[in-house]
Amino acid sequence: MTQAVTLTEAKAFLRVTDAAEDDLVSMLIDAAQARVETYTGLTLDTTAAAPLRLSILMLVAHAFEHREEAEAPLGLIEPWLAPYRPVHL
Repeated sequence: MTQAVTLTEAKAFLRVTDAAEDDLVSMLIDAAQARVETYTGLTLDTTAAAPLRLSILMLVAHAFEHREEAEAPLGLIEPWLAPYRPVHL
């Protein structure tokens, strides 16, 4: 999977400066991207729209800060994703 958000971008967003958490942050990026892709039906890469990339960063930050919770509430990012969600009639 091509990451829409790089490890460097995520670490900057998290304000993490050392490499000790790199594996965890990479896994969180993959999980957050998979969640955003499933929600929107899109395949994301580094050229994805800013709201989609921000949603990934927000999910990464939430998971990083709240490791004991099963998953982040979609309400956290739904306003950013709504315009990209497929419409089913």
